[in-house]
Amino acid sequence: MKVAIIGTRGVPANYGGFETLAEELGRRLADRGHEVTVYGRRGFVDPSLGTHCGMRLVVLPSIRTKHLETVSNTFLSTVHAALYRFDAVLLCNAANAPFIPILRWTGIPVAINVDGLERKRRKWGKAGRTYYRLCEGLAARLPNRLITDALVIQRYYRRFYRSASTMIAYGGDLEPPPGREMLDRLGLEPGSYVLYVSRFEPENNPDRVLEAWSRVAGDRRLVMVGGAPYASDLTRRIHELADDRVLLPGTIYGDGYRELVFNCRIYVHATEVGGTHPALVEAMGAGRPVLYYDTPENREVAVGAGVGFRFSGSIRLERRLDELLDDDDRLAELGAMSRDRVDERYRWSSVADAYERVLQSLC
Repeated sequence: MKVAIIGTRGVPANYGGFETLAEELGRRLADRGHEVTVYGRRGFVDPSLGTHCGMRLVVLPSIRTKHLETVSNTFLSTVHAALYRFDAVLLCNAANAPFIPILRWTGIPVAINVDGLERKRRKWGKAGRTYYRLCEGLAARLPNRLITDALVIQRYYRRFYRSASTMIAYGGDLEPPPGREMLDRLGLEPGSYVLYVSRFEPENNPDRVLEAWSRVAGDRRLVMVGGAPYASDLTRRIHELADDRVLLPGTIYGDGYRELVFNCRIYVHATEVGGTHPALVEAMGAGRPVLYYDTPENREVAVGAGVGFRFSGSIRLERRLDELLDDDDRLAELGAMSRDRVDERYRWSSVADAYERVLQSLC
């Protein structure tokens, strides 16, 4: 097949879940003999690269504002892709659904991965939420195939839009890191720290994690990996809340990211919006004990393998941490259950198999 992946910031992955999907899926499809083109954005991908892991890279500009970055780049990408007449296109993000007709009018079939319910993110005002609600409806009607990444999201589209979808989750079976350069740079020992990884956005609750951590006794470190290009107020608040037990190294990818994941004592996942979150699945695949914010989507991924928490009531995050931080036997048990669950349900080879079947059916 001649396939394009559109709607992400591009590869090598250096931002979020869709970028990880593009890299892990794209390179596997390329290894299987398919011609894969991944569209990306200037400022996130070096235009001189040309190729990456067997994928051809097309890097186009965007309007760098919170509301226009994604849609402006996707508009240019779909016009470009329409001229190249791909056999099939995988479009990422429901926000890009209005551009599906550009591809379909030229005879290119489209599958769209809608992600979670983006309109619930607190960063969006009334106009943004209205736009995303409109895009949900278009994503349910316009593509040749609708893809959801969690059963919760699949049920949502079936209930509210009467649209069937193919559920394909993310993979989490990362390769172990080759060394410990990042640990040494940050002054960390394996198994000594708690890890949080996410963009610093309100619905990911980095400030609430810090508030809970301030009530946890002891001298262990909390490492908070992430940043936010459009949330300067929240980022400033995070730095104000962080005490001397907290490390804020910024965004980290590649080997450094895997070092931190594979060697943390506990992984804390506090995201409340979205479908299947790659960082949660990857921490589980690394055999790490996970504490997850108790939402239907996170529960779907981690139930039986992780421990749920809330920010209030009897299962507050700080209480869960107090219970688990020094319980080596329980942590070992949770880590083993995490790895088993990923082996059973969240392997990238299986994800690639499922996407390959979908894309081939469109051809």
